[in-house]
Amino acid sequence: MLGVEGFDGGPRSVIVVGAGIVGLSTAWFLQERGVEVTVVDRRGVAAGASWGNAGWVSPALTIPLNQPSVLAYGLRSLADPAAPLHIPLRADARLLAFLARFAANCRRSSWDRAVQANVPFNEECLEAFDVLTGNGVDVPTTDGPITAAFTSERQAAHLLDELRRLQQAGQPVSFSHLTSEKLTEQVPLASSAIRAAINIEGQRFVDPGRFTHALAHAVVARGASIHTMDVVDVVPAPGGVRVHSDDGAPLSADAVVLATGAWLSRLAGRWVRTPVRAGRGYSFTVPTERPVPAPIYLPEVRVACTPYRGGLRVAGTMEFRGPDDPAVPARIEAIVASTSPLLDGLRWQERTDEWVGPRPVTTDGRPLIGAVTNGVYVAGGHGMWGLAHGPITGRLLAEQITTGKQPAALRAVDPLR
Repeated sequence: MLGVEGFDGGPRSVIVVGAGIVGLSTAWFLQERGVEVTVVDRRGVAAGASWGNAGWVSPALTIPLNQPSVLAYGLRSLADPAAPLHIPLRADARLLAFLARFAANCRRSSWDRAVQANVPFNEECLEAFDVLTGNGVDVPTTDGPITAAFTSERQAAHLLDELRRLQQAGQPVSFSHLTSEKLTEQVPLASSAIRAAINIEGQRFVDPGRFTHALAHAVVARGASIHTMDVVDVVPAPGGVRVHSDDGAPLSADAVVLATGAWLSRLAGRWVRTPVRAGRGYSFTVPTERPVPAPIYLPEVRVACTPYRGGLRVAGTMEFRGPDDPAVPARIEAIVASTSPLLDGLRWQERTDEWVGPRPVTTDGRPLIGAVTNGVYVAGGHGMWGLAHGPITGRLLAEQITTGKQPAALRAVDPLR
């Protein structure tokens, strides 16, 4: 088993590279096990995908991206610049190679493996959040169903099929059809175009930026330090690991965790054969004329809407560009154009907080969590579900780092697969 030996059988000190939800959760659970932690990030806390996502803590909807239907959908999307899935026409060779591998995994057997890999994470993800909010992370999660709204029963049937497949894989999922009266109550913003709806029960949502910053404060309060630095190399060395930045002396510790999201392959690529690319998502906040009690999912246009600071956070798009590329305003306009016919009472022209963030996508739909060489661990590649699975990832990885034993839940997501 790869790992590192400290004076008591486990590492005394760990550097976590990445101050998003995954890295900070790992730091917190390492501290829970008595490890001294230093967190570094090139831009600071929640600077990547952890700030502007939809904020769903939704184990019942962690549907892997490599659905068999995605391949045909992706080919159709190439001809539509406003489609939710966007691939630049001038894609680079590495992106084309990534997409070819992703396409090869858009088959039922690969999707089923990804679903099975998610099941143990989904079983414990809510409890992991409760551990954090019960011990110093002072931003609560909110219970509430997620309502999926459709323009027809035929469209709703696609999600019902996916939910039933999740149930067959062992994932507990509770859902029900909504009557017209219940739909109006649950989704007061639904337009007359909405003709069917499914309630996915037992889910939660949270302000992701506030939660991640609160988690950072809790980690610091427990004795960690958080530094802004751009890590350019990680070098296993006798007795530990050295982390080199582009400016300044290297940091040393017994072990290091690479939790750098869409940038993971830059540091871990020499060990990890499964590449990670940025599947960028966009979001913004829009004022509403009526209160929204719970999240709304619009699968036909791939848009997630969440109550957020008195308005509605609207999030969507899967755009394969570089993680540091500037935002493309046309992607925001495409979300507005596709969503506005389905929802009434939103003041679209008054939107604020326009944001783009790089979600870390793997070619086989499974994250990369675990040891890659002596003293070096990775945690990333969660796709759209980094927020939901961030705390449980941190708890499981902290267990592996401190005990040297791989938890059963991490076998299917071994980064050296």
